[in-house]
Amino acid sequence: MAEQIWDSFARLNAGEHFKAQSAEMGAAATAAIVEACLTEDEVAPGMRVLDLACGSGEPSISLAVRLKDAGQVVGMDMAALPLEVARARAKNRGLDNVEYMQGDVHALPFADESFDRISSRLGVMFFGDLPKALREMRRVLKPGGRVALLAWGSMDQPYFDATIGTVRRMRPELEIPAAAQVMFKFGESGKLSGALRETGFSEAREDLRKLRWDWHGSAEEMWDYFRAITVPFMVLLEKVDGDAEVDAGVLSALGERWDGEGVRFEAEMVIATGVR
Repeated sequence: MAEQIWDSFARLNAGEHFKAQSAEMGAAATAAIVEACLTEDEVAPGMRVLDLACGSGEPSISLAVRLKDAGQVVGMDMAALPLEVARARAKNRGLDNVEYMQGDVHALPFADESFDRISSRLGVMFFGDLPKALREMRRVLKPGGRVALLAWGSMDQPYFDATIGTVRRMRPELEIPAAAQVMFKFGESGKLSGALRETGFSEAREDLRKLRWDWHGSAEEMWDYFRAITVPFMVLLEKVDGDAEVDAGVLSALGERWDGEGVRFEAEMVIATGVR
């Protein structure tokens, strides 16, 4: 069921319709995870990078650009439809050093010590068996290789307060779905780096970062996009679909952050790294 939701045409179509705004909104997060995974000074011939839960192509595309002719990126996701978009985007960029495949992070189809780096942007929160997934990552990393993971911080931050927070203030009987609560489990300081440490990674550390999360467009467009692509909140959002009062409340909250060109936020995200 989860794969079917993440693989939905509605979500994919929203992502494509708003792809410019979506890319701009996530640009700072992409840049942060790329830098944590592979600095320009570390690029060396023959490097291989694995990007897990790559969705429609980031940060695997940015990592491929950073590697240039020096190495190869493999992007993997459990959902097939976003991978088609990722392949098309890589082709449009003229990148031949990135490939995409469908797979499960809990059973990586790679030999031991296959990769120099592993990244995952906003995916680790949804790994069903985190210790098993981290053990698999460590298995396929070469000795001295690094994993870099980016996750949402606490739900108590402006982006979610203006959207889901507004919905719940207006409809307090609605509960946050369990799938959505999972999104914020690494908002607790030290939890993600602790998980890395417990599965054998050394030099495990994490940093809470405030990153630009700006929507270049109207509040109405941003709310449409949020409702279409934020899968973990779908069960809740379906209950207020067509609720004009709720829509007006959310648009008012988003409108407070409108500056004439876009809706501006800073997102709180956790970046954790560890070495095999």
